[in-house]
Amino acid sequence: MRVEYSKRAVADLLKVSADSRSFGEDVTAAVEARIHEVIGHIADYPEAAAPVRDRPGMRVIPLIRYPYKVFYRILEGRVRILHIRHTARRPWTKER
Repeated sequence: MRVEYSKRAVADLLKVSADSRSFGEDVTAAVEARIHEVIGHIADYPEAAAPVRDRPGMRVIPLIRYPYKVFYRILEGRVRILHIRHTARRPWTKER
């Protein structure tokens, strides 16, 4: 399935890369690779991730090795990545 990114998700990707640079290039590359791996999984199996309670149509999948979650929606013939959020932050309460 085709993947598209919200403006917020694009900004999140840039922030994740910038934040992980303080841990070195190897960590940055590993985090970015894991994000792309998870998004590839979403594209192949969009309904495999858990639905988000109180957010109809939204799903979330954790990165597992790294403290991030990817929020997305399944649309007609595509998935839209909405937000990539660090798990140490307070819960996400608004969709923008």
